[in-house]
Amino acid sequence: MLSTRDLVAGYDERTVLDGLDLELPADAFTVIVGPNACGKSTLLRTLARLLTPRRGAVLLDGSAIRELPTREVARRLGVLPQSPLVPEGVTVADLVGRGRQPYQRWWRQWSEQDSAAVDRAMVLADVAELADRPVDTLSGGQRQRVWIAMTLAQDTEALLLDEPTTFLDLAHQVEVLDLLHRLRAERGRTVVAVLHDLNQAARYADHLIAMRAGAVVAAGPPREILTADLVRDVFGLDCVVVPCPVSGAPLVVPALTVPSLVTATPGASDGVPADAGASDGVPAGPAASAEPAGSTPASPTAPVARPSAGDGTSPLAGSYPSKGI
Repeated sequence: MLSTRDLVAGYDERTVLDGLDLELPADAFTVIVGPNACGKSTLLRTLARLLTPRRGAVLLDGSAIRELPTREVARRLGVLPQSPLVPEGVTVADLVGRGRQPYQRWWRQWSEQDSAAVDRAMVLADVAELADRPVDTLSGGQRQRVWIAMTLAQDTEALLLDEPTTFLDLAHQVEVLDLLHRLRAERGRTVVAVLHDLNQAARYADHLIAMRAGAVVAAGPPREILTADLVRDVFGLDCVVVPCPVSGAPLVVPALTVPSLVTATPGASDGVPADAGASDGVPAGPAASAEPAGSTPASPTAPVARPSAGDGTSPLAGSYPSKGI
């Protein structure tokens, strides 16, 4: 659906992306990860037509996106940029309603269909109770959910979101990512998001893109590409990668670099106690065992015990109830 060809983009005299060729699968949840200032947001802004490339093109179903009418693009791509500005005095319902602007014409004003789309979006983003509140009186997390609701009201076939979990507490992060996953699984939406949390990315993504210095280092299903070597190459972090005990997705566990975090016990010959995991609430066992530096990490596809699945559509199936869409 979305792809780039020889894409060059940047700001002023600085080139961020240089000759990038990329394919984003349709009907999939794609997550872009990488260290700060590696080009993640620049890529997303260019895909969303918010940043004009210096060379090359972004293609939407094979057509150059910059040559398509603005209204057509707005009906096909919903975009949530980083830190959008809140119009002063506007209420939650009004802001979410602006997601319906691509469907307005001088001969077709607000309709029952628009009202239903706004109400549905506010329920899905858990902001319906805030409908009459001015947006500038809300907390950062509440505002973020309102912006997500506006994007959902746009009712597009694809969503591009730059750090959608910013300002959200852990419970709402999981709720938002569950929602995006269900939009893909139940409604066939294409979702592309920039995330900083590598473990959340591995749990929810169908397709993972790892970037460094403006280039794609690896792309593919998380269980195939997310390894300790990749994390070290992209983030400069020593770690082990083990199966998540809930979802089976790759789980990145950073190596201990502060000796005082390891509590010595009698009989430990190398300074790392046999039950080190038990001291911090992580049970000892094959999945939590320490690995010598440079050893091959446990396979992220190794079989693990999992809870019984609920509806089978969520990476956390069987753990949390999900809202219907």
